Amino acid sequence: MYHPDRIRHVENCPALVLNADYTPLSYYPLSLWPWQTAIKAVFLDRVDIVECYDREVHSPSFQMRIPSVIALKQYVKPSEHPAFTRFNLFLRDKFSCQYCGSLKDLTFDHVVPRRSGGRTTWENVATACSPCNLKKGGRTPREAGMGLREQPIRPTTWQLQDHGRAFPPNYLHQSWHDWLYWDVELLA
Repeated sequence: MYHPDRIRHVENCPALVLNADYTPLSYYPLSLWPWQTAIKAVFLDRVDIVECYDREVHSPSFQMRIPSVIALKQYVKPSEHPAFTRFNLFLRDKFSCQYCGSLKDLTFDHVVPRRSGGRTTWENVATACSPCNLKKGGRTPREAGMGLREQPIRPTTWQLQDHGRAFPPNYLHQSWHDWLYWDVELLA
């Protein structure tokens, strides 16, 4: 019988990157490096190997198991506030329309429209589905008779990481499990 890692193509062997305190650099998006970057970091003595795949890479004079989990040797302090991007906005709003709760056809909406002086900031942009965005148009939610489920705020990195845990990637390698959810409450 074949072990899943033995038949896994080498290109599908990313390494989970942990900070020096052995917590993931990021939950969402999950902090992953391609196998080549992970091996380069090992040779540059920037990371410690924590776990490995059963796959190996070879050169004429060297062979090495591909790292599946690595930890940085120097702690990287996460920024307090994440970048304002469409993805981070959707994550803040838990991938749902802030007017109707729909999970489909998402875009973003300026709460105070730009034509009325509204700016493109965390505090003035909310996730909206296309039908709600069209219905609201260039009006404020009050003028359109539409209430926001939550007022838009500038999230902290911690808040986005916390939201991200609810949306795990499609694939999590077995060796990553002990490192991704170590901070959840243990069951008795």
